Amino acid sequence: MSQQHPPARAAVFSAGSWGTAMAKVLADAGTSVLVHARRDEIADGINTRHRNPDYFGDVELPASLRATTDPPAALHGADFLVLSVPAQALRASLTGWAPHIADCTVVVSLMKGIETGTGLRASEVIAEVTGMPADRIAVLSGPNLAREVVDAHPAAATVACPDEHTARRVQDACLTPYFRPYTSTDVIGCELGGAVKNVVALAVGIAAGMGLGKNTAAMLITRGLAETTRLAEALGGDPATLAGLAGMGDLTATCSSPLSRNRTFGQHLGRGLSVAEAVAETRQTTEGVKSAEAILRLADDHGIDMPITAVMSALLTEKTGLDDAVDALMQRPAKPER
Repeated sequence: MSQQHPPARAAVFSAGSWGTAMAKVLADAGTSVLVHARRDEIADGINTRHRNPDYFGDVELPASLRATTDPPAALHGADFLVLSVPAQALRASLTGWAPHIADCTVVVSLMKGIETGTGLRASEVIAEVTGMPADRIAVLSGPNLAREVVDAHPAAATVACPDEHTARRVQDACLTPYFRPYTSTDVIGCELGGAVKNVVALAVGIAAGMGLGKNTAAMLITRGLAETTRLAEALGGDPATLAGLAGMGDLTATCSSPLSRNRTFGQHLGRGLSVAEAVAETRQTTEGVKSAEAILRLADDHGIDMPITAVMSALLTEKTGLDDAVDALMQRPAKPER
């Protein structure tokens, strides 16, 4: 008689939109899930009504999915710590949680941003704060709009880790009939694809807000992918990754959907709102706004030309206006495409 193994356990930090969506995916995959919520009312809503009152209140979450406001309790016995927090809050938050992470726990990053000041990717921040080896840190990235995932629309993602066995473990923990994870060992490519696409989506949103057409959007998406690939390759990533789910896939979804925070933020700018007004209107973390300068600094440090990122950084710091930004992109010297 075969021995029954207990289901893998995942602690999901925290209960925002993407954290809630991934918690549902993990639970639907048969993983035992405990979500860390910062507020009692969120944890109570998940535990008693199987709903997150702040995000997707119309969606019934699996009854097996539980929540707590106690970080050590959430982390106790966890095979996976799934991190979905704003990229700029990662270091401070993780510093408090790190002492409670077991030696066998694998950390899975869902973050899509670059830390300002250091230029570090989320996996690098995790390694620095926790002292973990790379084979215990994975990233999950792809065309995954949280609303569509929580509604169980068919979707796919890339799980990247230098250790293939670890990547497969994460893959098994979140494989469902509607969510299909693929594995990779290219953490750099996956993380940069997820970070830079947010900046490109801001540009596409601005173009839409200005009333520009599909030709402009297609140009920005295509050339945005080109500059992302240049940066990833310079840092040791595989260009093929950027042609996949974590690159072109994520870029397409984020740039084309009204569900995208970054695209929506860009639309506000394109319609004439200031950065401060767009922040107030959006009301949620918009990673591209936070990461644009850090990405540009990373590119400059490696001698990589990233014109869309440069223009977006100038716009977001209000060093240039919309008309000048368009001119800056369209009046660049003519050259071969590749």
